[in-house]
Amino acid sequence: MRKTATKQSGKIPAQPGPREVASVKPGVPSDAESVIPGAGPSTHPGERPTVRLRDAGPDDAPRYAPEWLELREGPDAAARAGDLIDPLRIRLANLPGKAGLVIHDLGCGTGSMGRWLAPRLDGPQHWILHDRDPYLLHFAAVASPRSAADGSRVTVETRRGDVGLLTPDALAGASLVTASALLDVLTREEIETLATACTGAGCPALLTLSVAGRVELTPSDPLDDEIADAFNAHQRRGGLLGPDAVTVACEAFSERGATVRLHPSAWRLGPAESALTAQWLRGWVGAAVEERPELKEPAERYLRDRLEACRAGELKVVVHHSDLLALSRPTGGAS
Repeated sequence: MRKTATKQSGKIPAQPGPREVASVKPGVPSDAESVIPGAGPSTHPGERPTVRLRDAGPDDAPRYAPEWLELREGPDAAARAGDLIDPLRIRLANLPGKAGLVIHDLGCGTGSMGRWLAPRLDGPQHWILHDRDPYLLHFAAVASPRSAADGSRVTVETRRGDVGLLTPDALAGASLVTASALLDVLTREEIETLATACTGAGCPALLTLSVAGRVELTPSDPLDDEIADAFNAHQRRGGLLGPDAVTVACEAFSERGATVRLHPSAWRLGPAESALTAQWLRGWVGAAVEERPELKEPAERYLRDRLEACRAGELKVVVHHSDLLALSRPTGGAS
């Protein structure tokens, strides 16, 4: 499902310091707006926007709520490619002149990437969390990890910003750039901007959980492939790359001199993940119907049957993703 943009206007307020948001209670909105749980292809009255990547038109409505991000955090953590951590550690250990790591997390959402990665890296870490939504930035800062793998201190600050405007100067002094479930909601130009910024700053990038465009459901249904094709087409709306994003990112980083490693990172959803599976199904089928309205009648039957199988613990789903580690040539003379 796509993270889409909502138009913002007005002055951007100053951001709190590393621990100044500690009084914010997770789950409590900062204003009177309500939060609608889950994720679907169409917005509902009162639904709060979450990840905002760029300004967009009035028809480009928000899709995700914080509850959806919470539902997927466990399966995300289980899916991410642990095999990419060792080569990342080696590169980080060889970066020149670093008393500690400075990590930029783009489109951070509620901060799940930091909670997963910070305890897997040694040494002091300072995480700079980027998102367009101050509500999610509060979540991320409050729930950020406090210590690294070796017990070193982890600190955090938050910044509102647009990944499409990222520059090498914005990453000056960065040790690492991370993102989760981000590439597939970017355009080719935005991925090239990201690759240029990372390689220009000489810092590696760990970009996880980009959709690969393949889904396996057990038991199978004759409509599976048609729904998947329609969903993938929906992901490419408006110039976004959807399942093509990983290929484009590999090319963009490689063309700029980075060494790129890919690793599969599939969700494997069974009875224990039925709540996530149900929400994913609604969004997946809903986006397919939005793309191809002629699917509406068979898709209603399909979704009803799939949800019944999910509730009965009889449905298994594999949603394929890819993790990408781009090792840019470091600046400052390190090997």
